[in-house]
Amino acid sequence: MKDYVILTDSCSDLPAGLVEELGLSVLPLSFVMEGKEYFNYPDNRDIDPKDFYNKMRAGALGTTSAINVAVFTETMTELVKQGKDILCIAFSSGLSTTYQSACIAAGDVMSAHPDCRILVCDSRAASLGQGMLVYLAALEKRKGKSLEELRDFVEERKDHICHWFTVDDLNHLKRGGRVSAAAALFGTMLQMKPVLHVDDAGHLIPVSKVRGRKASIAALLAKMEELVEDPSVVFISHGDCFDEVQALGDAIKAKFKVDKLVINYVGPVIGNHTGAGVVALFFQGKHK
Repeated sequence: MKDYVILTDSCSDLPAGLVEELGLSVLPLSFVMEGKEYFNYPDNRDIDPKDFYNKMRAGALGTTSAINVAVFTETMTELVKQGKDILCIAFSSGLSTTYQSACIAAGDVMSAHPDCRILVCDSRAASLGQGMLVYLAALEKRKGKSLEELRDFVEERKDHICHWFTVDDLNHLKRGGRVSAAAALFGTMLQMKPVLHVDDAGHLIPVSKVRGRKASIAALLAKMEELVEDPSVVFISHGDCFDEVQALGDAIKAKFKVDKLVINYVGPVIGNHTGAGVVALFFQGKHK
């Protein structure tokens, strides 16, 4: 069986050590802040996440860019020339054009190299939800699944990766059109915190509002208690609020048998839209 590689993008927010351990290929998305372009590499070589979130707290705003077809084409071609087939697991098509670019590039590369196979999956996931899907896929690859078998696994499992999160500042969601200006103003005045999730189509959906930060984080744990199917793997990403997510992780481990808990920053591309203080919980549930 021909060897293949799992290719994904940096919106998976996987830590660099895990990327290396799993033998993944990760393409960085980019963003511009204060007139400078940065690339969102897993090892944070361009900008430290703390620096990024400190800039946001000081009022800096960025603009983000998806990975274009040319970048995917170049990377896929390099991998194909190394004798590899490719399974690409891309950032949700409901939030970015990255998946569409990967599909176009895959078609172009397979036309130029008819002996290769490139399969592209729309993760319909974001941040460490996408990262968890990639992680689970990498474990299945180690078990010997073929390229097509792993594609089928990803397509089935992505409907069970639950994304639940809350933000600390409604104004970033206002900028992205997720809440109205009036809702952001009154919500901020009343210390209302939204609880959101990513739906089956990979879109960001506000679900409820609770009063206060502690209550909003507790709501994430309550959603896990309601929906969890397999608690063995739990991922948590955050916008520079490690102590709070560490406490959340401890609470989860006290309630469930967790074998693998991964905590990492929400990268700057997604963090640009959610702001400092975002807390996102990911687990395998009965449904998304």
